[in-house]
Amino acid sequence: MSFTNHQIQIEDLPKIESIEYKAVSKRYLTILFINTFLFFGAFIVAAIAIKIFAVNDSSFHDVFWYIISGIILLLILQVVILKLGFKKRKYALREKDIIYSQGLFNNKTTSLPFNRIQHIEVSRGLLERKLNISTLKMYSAGESGGDISIKGLPKDVADAQYAFLTNIINERS
Repeated sequence: MSFTNHQIQIEDLPKIESIEYKAVSKRYLTILFINTFLFFGAFIVAAIAIKIFAVNDSSFHDVFWYIISGIILLLILQVVILKLGFKKRKYALREKDIIYSQGLFNNKTTSLPFNRIQHIEVSRGLLERKLNISTLKMYSAGESGGDISIKGLPKDVADAQYAFLTNIINERS
């Protein structure tokens, strides 16, 4: 028997652009906005508290409005980035794997073959329950970089995918 190692023509490989991705629920963007406003709001409250309690320190009073303006500008920038990046959060469920893509500046696409999935869970935080969305987490065998966590799935979609993937894992065992 002779060893062969034929070259693969790159032009013949399937195009990733041909995959039909599904977007996560737009209700998840609400959670991202709430978390962002709470984060930046904490800085604004802290700046106001320092201004109130720093009565003797006039140097902070001089820069107070610059600090507040800077925080608000960063908040606006973060909201714009979240809005633009949200369009990049998408997934595809195929015959043998699941693919998740996200990221505005650093786009990351992860493909997890079903035969590598070790554990699956569906989680729902307080805001997720109120908005009827879920997070589907899939943990892979081996390296930690292959885990996928799809946040913002409608509850019924997450539950259906959980049942589907659990069935595949149980058939494999």
